[in-house]
Amino acid sequence: MRLLLLCLCLCLGCLWCTPVFATTPSDAPKRFYDHVMAEFQHKDYEAALAGFRLFLELHGQSPLASSALYWIGECEYRLGRFQDAVLSFEQVMTRYPHSQKVASATLKKAMAYDKLRMKNEARILFERVIVQFPRSPEAETAKKALRE
Repeated sequence: MRLLLLCLCLCLGCLWCTPVFATTPSDAPKRFYDHVMAEFQHKDYEAALAGFRLFLELHGQSPLASSALYWIGECEYRLGRFQDAVLSFEQVMTRYPHSQKVASATLKKAMAYDKLRMKNEARILFERVIVQFPRSPEAETAKKALRE
């Protein structure tokens, strides 16, 4: 319900919305994204998933689009929808190859494969994280995963 109200406020610019939603066109995508991220942080993954999907529909060209797609995958992962998460993380990697989310998306795709008991695919991606992003926190996590 909160997400629906947010969407109406952001899309229609209604007069009765609280000041946090009184946005200029240029900051509306960021405020929308931040609100959806708050849903995620409150562990309302279904609401966050719907919100990030709507964000992409409305603001697919935003600089935040790759992050929104990453968080879609993260919501799916946390909801136990590992196959969907694999697909979402793959989209981050292919649609936004220069995004700051690529290392995280590659790691999480490996972790989703691991949950699906697709050990070979997971291992290949863990190794890719280590090679492509050697000094990243994701590489450290990938090394630990390979040791287990």
